[in-house]
Amino acid sequence: MNEEVQALLAMAEKAGFSHVGPCDPKTLKSLPAVREMCAADKCGFYDKCWTCPPACGTIEDCEARMRQYDLGVLVQTTAEMEDPMDFEAMMDAANDQGEHCRALMEDVRAEYDDALCLFHGACNICSKCAYPDEPCRFPEKAVAAMEGYGLMVSDVCQDNGLAYYYGPNTVTYTGLFLVKARS
Repeated sequence: MNEEVQALLAMAEKAGFSHVGPCDPKTLKSLPAVREMCAADKCGFYDKCWTCPPACGTIEDCEARMRQYDLGVLVQTTAEMEDPMDFEAMMDAANDQGEHCRALMEDVRAEYDDALCLFHGACNICSKCAYPDEPCRFPEKAVAAMEGYGLMVSDVCQDNGLAYYYGPNTVTYTGLFLVKARS
């Protein structure tokens, strides 16, 4: 394994994720069907946030952006739930994943200023996004979701040898960090 990938994985482990693994950006496929799921607006952020569709660009724009990168790391936070409807455990795990991702983003961007950081959900830096009336208030902190880029998270995990499902009564959130190789 490449030294840069090993260093990224070490950074991710230090950030506190449950699982980390390398990701080959060549395996990433932006799927129109995933973008259509975004358009159904189940999360409430479609056309309401600078980092979500359609503001984050077309599916072709997002795929082209990801193709600029050479190396990647997948990061996951997994939590046990009392039962499949344990909303509190789900929210705690989502919050933990967000904290771990923000810590890793800070470390990765200190080394790679043009890193692409895709989280497990919509950007939540502001209580209400400035979209579409004003520019993003915190472009250096804003993040997009893997799904917003058209990625089927389970496929990305499978294509890169990282589990997506960790058993009954578990919940897992996944993020992706892409960088350009230095050499």
